[in-house]
Amino acid sequence: MREIAISQFKATCLAVLEDVRRTRRPVRVTRFGKPVAEVLPATVSVKQSWLGCMKDSLEISGDIVQPVRAFERWTVR
Repeated sequence: MREIAISQFKATCLAVLEDVRRTRRPVRVTRFGKPVAEVLPATVSVKQSWLGCMKDSLEISGDIVQPVRAFERWTVR
């Protein structure tokens, strides 16, 4: 891991960030030789589609075509 002094990081911040993005190698920022921060490359998150997200989470039991018969007990006057 490359180390860089905090004063140099402040002066070349955008260039250091671009270098980390391009090379995917982290940089440790130090102050008086002691680590202050680490600049890590961003992780690329793959956006997944919501279609099919419940694929294996339910089971069909019984007839799915027949009506539910929720209104059998109702009386109409």
